[in-house]
Amino acid sequence: MVEKVVKKSKEARASNLMRSTSIDKVIVNIGTGSDEQKQKNAKRLIEIITGMKPTDGISKKRNPAFKITKGTKIGAYVTVRKDTDKLVKHLLEAVDMRVKESSISNNTLSFGINEYIDINGIKYDPTIGMLGMNVNVSFSRKGIRVARRKIRNNAVPHKHRIIPREEIKDYLSKKFDANFV
Repeated sequence: MVEKVVKKSKEARASNLMRSTSIDKVIVNIGTGSDEQKQKNAKRLIEIITGMKPTDGISKKRNPAFKITKGTKIGAYVTVRKDTDKLVKHLLEAVDMRVKESSISNNTLSFGINEYIDINGIKYDPTIGMLGMNVNVSFSRKGIRVARRKIRNNAVPHKHRIIPREEIKDYLSKKFDANFV
């Protein structure tokens, strides 16, 4: 009798729309160091991949070993919040739909693409050169806006804010047919 109640509660939890996982945002980042030409090439490449205008990543500290001073442009990145499913599928194809389990943590998935020519539909451009990128995918559930909004915000329970690794793996395998290494 008790086992039936436990099974029903797990099924009810799985069918609850408020507990469903979705992609909140995707951040595509290319680190270039202090080279200005590489910086321009990275911005052009990100615009080709995402269709959005990237912004500059600016150093917060100085690092003499890399000849970086505080306030220097050291990379380019863009945050995508619309049509994220299409972009994530496109970028996961560049890594053959294989994701390391260690790259999945609570609410996030991070992976790197060594060369942009691995992405389908993008050809090598000699003016850009060879650049790689980091991709960070952030996941959320419905109802998180209650905590983020400015007016009449309210607390959201910890178990609703945090999405465990297993749920993210299930989401990626169902939605994108991703494999885990």
